[in-house]
Amino acid sequence: MKSLFVAIMLVAGLCFAPNLSSAQAMTGNIIGAIKEASGKPADGATVTLSRLTDSVSVKYELASADGIYKFEGIKIGQYRLIITMMGMLTFKSEPIVVDEEHPLIEIPLVILHSANKSLNEVVVTAQHSFLQQKIDRTVVNVDALISNSGTTALDVLEKSPGVRIDQGGAISLRGKTGVAVFIDDKPACLSGSDLENYLRSLPSSSLEQIELMTNPPAKYDAAGNAGIINIKTKKKKVAGFNLGLNLGYRQSRYSSTNNSMDFNFRKNKINIFGNLAYTLRNSYNDVDINRRYFYDAGNYSGEFAQNSYIRRQGDGYKATLGMDLYASEQTTFGVLFIGLIRSPKNGNNSMGKLYNAIGLADSSILSQNNEQGKFKNGAINLNYKHSFRKNGPELSANLDYLKYNTNNDQTFINQNYSAAGDLIAKDQLSGQLPTIIRIYAAKADYSQLLKKGWKLEAGAKSSFTNTNNQANYFNVNGGNATPDYNKTNHFLYKEVISAGYVNLNKDFKRFSIQAGLRLENTDSRGHQLGNPEKQDSAFNRNYTGLFPTMFLLYKLDTLGGHQLKFNYGRRIDRPYYQDLNPFISPLDKYTYYVGNPYLQPSYSGNFELSYIYKNRITATISYSDTRDRVNETIEIINGYYYDRPDNIGSTKVYGVNVDAGFQPANWLSMQFSADVSHISSRSDFYTGRLDTRSTNYSGQGIVQFKLKKGWSLQMDGNYQSRQTSAQFTLASRGRLNIATAKTISPHATLRLSFMDVLNTGVNRGEIGNLDRTTASFRTLSDTRAVLLTLSLRFGNTVAGQRKHNQTGAGDEQGRVKN
Repeated sequence: MKSLFVAIMLVAGLCFAPNLSSAQAMTGNIIGAIKEASGKPADGATVTLSRLTDSVSVKYELASADGIYKFEGIKIGQYRLIITMMGMLTFKSEPIVVDEEHPLIEIPLVILHSANKSLNEVVVTAQHSFLQQKIDRTVVNVDALISNSGTTALDVLEKSPGVRIDQGGAISLRGKTGVAVFIDDKPACLSGSDLENYLRSLPSSSLEQIELMTNPPAKYDAAGNAGIINIKTKKKKVAGFNLGLNLGYRQSRYSSTNNSMDFNFRKNKINIFGNLAYTLRNSYNDVDINRRYFYDAGNYSGEFAQNSYIRRQGDGYKATLGMDLYASEQTTFGVLFIGLIRSPKNGNNSMGKLYNAIGLADSSILSQNNEQGKFKNGAINLNYKHSFRKNGPELSANLDYLKYNTNNDQTFINQNYSAAGDLIAKDQLSGQLPTIIRIYAAKADYSQLLKKGWKLEAGAKSSFTNTNNQANYFNVNGGNATPDYNKTNHFLYKEVISAGYVNLNKDFKRFSIQAGLRLENTDSRGHQLGNPEKQDSAFNRNYTGLFPTMFLLYKLDTLGGHQLKFNYGRRIDRPYYQDLNPFISPLDKYTYYVGNPYLQPSYSGNFELSYIYKNRITATISYSDTRDRVNETIEIINGYYYDRPDNIGSTKVYGVNVDAGFQPANWLSMQFSADVSHISSRSDFYTGRLDTRSTNYSGQGIVQFKLKKGWSLQMDGNYQSRQTSAQFTLASRGRLNIATAKTISPHATLRLSFMDVLNTGVNRGEIGNLDRTTASFRTLSDTRAVLLTLSLRFGNTVAGQRKHNQTGAGDEQGRVKN
């Protein structure tokens, strides 16, 4: 597997040679700026430099947040600039001459005007780069990778630089856990395996960008010690009517499908949009778990070896329907409805064998665990946006209501056999786990340009969360069910979060600054209802925190080819609602999940310093210090595993990261990312002092070839070295993927992808700090697969739609754990 990482490093490194050699012959630079007719900088406009003699495109650039673009190291010759932006008329410059007398060409300010003519078809003239660096975030353009087509949001995340997803669905960013996942600036409201399942149900065809914010600005909720991953979905920026279909088929050991449809219709002051997605999941996990037990003196006392084959099935539907009313050029009203229905069905057949101190089989246990559920999520958003005058102060407001309704029916059947194969005992446990979560949120944001170019942003938010969780368990014997009060519970939780923020930013000639301060108050109340065997218990908490943020960007030269970027932020992670519930829930005969009502919120300080070279190479050093980080812990009592969340006293992460992108030729582009992280965790633990440290590295390489006759080819791979964090040590792993695409017409594209070609995406690991026990695990899944996708686009459109206003809600919406 190390050879895979080395190969990725070498492939990405090859691009330096053609880049350096060609640089010696280049002598000219071109610089300019672009604005929309409204005066707003044309952030993200595509600028193409083409030769005048044969119209061949030489280079592509994207305008920065302030509308600046630049081409460096241009060979002597005659050129033309072509500037495109969705919803705007294409701009073509007069001929540009680069020679020894004109080494620096400054293009006059370009003003882009809205298009007002019908378009029979929309043709993309230039593809976005895979990564874009902004002062407060890194932007990943989803469509830039062929292999993203036909996959899910989870697959796209795994290819994003610095993002890792472990076997339990936990997401980390730059080596740090505690990431808050947002969908269109709104918390995803899920965590762990439920967030993983949701992202699997979200097709990549509905995604536009992934925003990685290790230190989000003050406008965002302060939750997420590792920052925020904001998944932005596609919103059509053309008026008239258009329709898109994306059909995907996946074949591994089992077959599955991922399909979606989106539409947009705008006429006069009304814009209606929506999408519908259907996902059929059919996957498996083949899990081996080995637990070795020891006497107090350290001598081997026995072993439990278990193999579980988990079959995961089910389908899901996701629908979105929205409408915008453009009451005037300054005022917009909007309403958005979101619905999601999932019907997961999981079967877990496991065989475990117990061995005695001399290694002989003592007994065995056969388990059949089945779970069938229904997950329903409904949301309504009302939004309002008003500009008091053209290019003047702006006010936006959002009202949100969300409801989550989950019902899981579980059956656990365990049969114990002697070493000779005789049935010793049989037991059956059934459970019904209904959960209802309601979230209400109100948010208002105000922005205004001040004197001397300063921009002020301020806002306030209040949210109320009400959860009702039940777990009803019954022992079944001879068809008769009796309550199991040790596991049965009913947990009620209410929480109010009130917040306000202020943010200031300004772009100077070569220096940009953004500073913010956020204040958040949390008031929470939990109530564990009693039963005939357990008494009631309750807790109340109230705490307030200040969360400053700072972003600095300095251009070392006039063209901005060399830049320095610094950011700092303070963050908070509040416990998941259900983690505060002191209940016990079985996972299998010897493994239980237990809540922890004594969990405290965790706080972190995060620092980053980056060097950016020509928007192609970004090198970053980072440091974070987290106190009371909530982490999964494993405790063993009498041979039984108890999985519970707990606070880890101190976690420090030192990191070095490099992101680089190159285009040595028009037909070849490369992207490379590498991370080195040192993680240290220290805390008091039930086995004594926990003190773990590890240095790990990861790498990712992507190579794309643009071939003739509409064909393209992509190869990408990633590697993660061995890593230790708190109790858990994960073994190294990696993947190699190959994809090809064919543009059939401006309306149709066909893609074929081969995922995990070498079948190396295997999860292995060890669990440390256990009482007289060592444990290891290995998980095989259907990472090796073939995907076939077809993308179709229909419609006669008119350019010029305003972007739909996003919804807004609080960090508490991202703490639902079912």
